[in-house]
Amino acid sequence: MGTSIFGGTVLRSEDPRFLRGRGRFVENIPIEGALRAVFVRSIFPHARVNGVDAKESSAMPGVVAVYAAGDFDFAPQPPSGNVHEAFSRPLLAKDVVRFVGEPLAIVVAETSPLAEDAAESVFVDYDPLPVVVDPEAAVADGAPVLFPQHGGNLADEFASHWDVDVMAGADLVVRGRFVNQRLAPVPLETNAIAVMPEADRLTAWVSTQIPFDVRDDVADALGLDRAKVRVIAPDVGGGFGAKLTVYPEYVLLAEVARRLGRPVRWVEGRSENLTNMTHGRAQIQDVELGARRDGTIVGLRVDLLADMGAYPRNAYLPPTTQQMLSGVYRIPRIACRVRSVVTNTGIVAPYRGAGRPEASTLVERAVDLLADELGMDPVEVRRRNLIPPDAFPYRSAAGATYDVGEYERALDEALDLSRYEGLRLEQAERRARNDPIQLGIGVSTYVEITAFAGSEFGSVEVHEDGTVTVLTGVSPHGQGHETSLAQIASGRLGVPLEVVRVIHSDTELVPRGNGTYASRSLQLGGSAVFEASGTVVDKARMLAAHLLEVAPADVEHHDDGGFGVAGAADISLSWAELAA
Repeated sequence: MGTSIFGGTVLRSEDPRFLRGRGRFVENIPIEGALRAVFVRSIFPHARVNGVDAKESSAMPGVVAVYAAGDFDFAPQPPSGNVHEAFSRPLLAKDVVRFVGEPLAIVVAETSPLAEDAAESVFVDYDPLPVVVDPEAAVADGAPVLFPQHGGNLADEFASHWDVDVMAGADLVVRGRFVNQRLAPVPLETNAIAVMPEADRLTAWVSTQIPFDVRDDVADALGLDRAKVRVIAPDVGGGFGAKLTVYPEYVLLAEVARRLGRPVRWVEGRSENLTNMTHGRAQIQDVELGARRDGTIVGLRVDLLADMGAYPRNAYLPPTTQQMLSGVYRIPRIACRVRSVVTNTGIVAPYRGAGRPEASTLVERAVDLLADELGMDPVEVRRRNLIPPDAFPYRSAAGATYDVGEYERALDEALDLSRYEGLRLEQAERRARNDPIQLGIGVSTYVEITAFAGSEFGSVEVHEDGTVTVLTGVSPHGQGHETSLAQIASGRLGVPLEVVRVIHSDTELVPRGNGTYASRSLQLGGSAVFEASGTVVDKARMLAAHLLEVAPADVEHHDDGGFGVAGAADISLSWAELAA
C-alpha cells in the first residue's frame, strides 16, 4: 500500500485552537470555587530561619489558610542517585534557606490579590549566613558550606583516565576555558497546577512534560493509591526541560486541596518563575586538545566543574556531558574529571539538551582553536578526524557506543547547501579591501545521545465508524505530537489524517508513559504508534481473510485503507466494516 502522507506537508491539527485563543492552559481551565495559592519565598540566598509568623496574614480578609514547614510531614526530595542523602531538599524550608526564591510558606485565599497581600504580611525571622554563588569558590578552602552535616559543597566527583598522559605523541596542545553560563528557561507558561479533590480521589491539571511522574510522586507522598490520583497535562505552554521536575509545589498543593476539601490553583508569576523554575547549563570547562601537525587529534583532557545550584537533584547531567566528549571525532584518548558542586543559587536541571550541548560546545570550540593554531581551514581539521562509516559500531574513548553514522556525508551536504567555498572567497575579499562589514563563518558538527528511557507506550484502535484513536505516553509542550503521531497512524493504516484522534497527557486515559524530553518523542513514541498500527493492520488482514474465506496471503491492504482479495477488485472490506 502507499504511505504518501509520510514526509508530506500537512497543517498542524493543534494550531486552530491556539490561533483562536481556545487553548487549555492551567490558568484558564474553569474550576468552580477554586482557591488561589501564593508562596512566601526567601529573600536571602542563605540564611537561618528562626521562625515564620503568619498570625497577621491568617486574619486578613479572604484568607482560608496559611501553612509553613511544620504543618507537613513530607519526606524531603532526594538528590540524584549518586549523591549523598544529606543534600536532600525539603518541600518547604524550615531551618535554613539556600537560594533566593526557596519556598517557606503557603497562603491560600479566595482570590490571587488577597493571597498576594496576605503573603506579604507573613513575617520570617532570618539570620543571614555567608553566601557562595561561584562554583569555583564553592570548592575552595574556607568556602561557606550549604550542608554542614555533609561537610563540604562537593556533591559528586568522578574521573576517567585522569592519570593517563592523553597528550602523548602530540606535536602541539591547545588550551581553552569555556563557560556555559547559567540560563533561565522562561517558557511562555510558567509553572502551574490546579488540584480538585473528589472524595478519595484527586485530579490535578499540571503544566508538565512528565504527567505520570507527577502522578506517581504526588500519590506516593500523600499515601494514596496511584489509581486515585489523576494528572492531566493540558496545552502546556513550553517546557524545554524545565518542566521535567516534580516541583515541591505540586505535592504541597495536592495536600492543601485535600485538607481543605476545595480546589486550589497556583500559577507562578514571572519574577517568581525566574528564581523558582530550574535553570540550565552552568558548567565551567578547562580543556586541552592535543594533535599532530597534520591536524590528527591524539588526545583530549577536560576538567569539568558543574554548578548544581542549592540542591543537586540532577547531578546526572555532567556525566552525560562526559559521555559525549568525543563528538563525531575519532579521538583515541580522553581524560576527564567531573565535579558537581552546590551553591546558593537556583537549582540546575535539564534545559534544551540536558548536558549534551555543553559537550558539543566544548569539543567544537577546541577544534576551532586547533584549526587556528595550525592555520588550517576548520572544515579540513574536522574532516581529518571524523569517525569513518566503516568504523561503526564505534566505541568512543569517552565510553559511548555509536551505532551508525555517515558524518562526512552530512558535513559535505551542509557545506554544499551553505555555499561554503563561495563564502570563504567572499570573506577573503572583504578582508583584503578592509570592508567595514566583515563576514564571520562558523562551522559545527554534532551528534548526541537521544531516546532516554528506552521504551514508550503507544496503542491504536479503529472504531466502528472508521475513526481511529491513538494513545501515546509522550506528552507534548508545543512540538505538534497530535499531528505527527496522527500522520504515522494515518500513513500506516491508509486512512485520512482527519479521522485520527491522538490522546495524550492524561493518566486516566493513557495506561502509562515516560513523557517528552531528550529527543525521544518520535523515536520512541512514534515508533510505538508505528508498530501498534502495523499490529492492527495484521489483525485486520487476518479478520478480512476469515470473513472473505481466503488465505491471509491473498488479502491486500489497499491505499484507501480497505482490505480486499488480490485480483478481485470488487471484493473488499473497509476499516469500519472490520471494526464492526
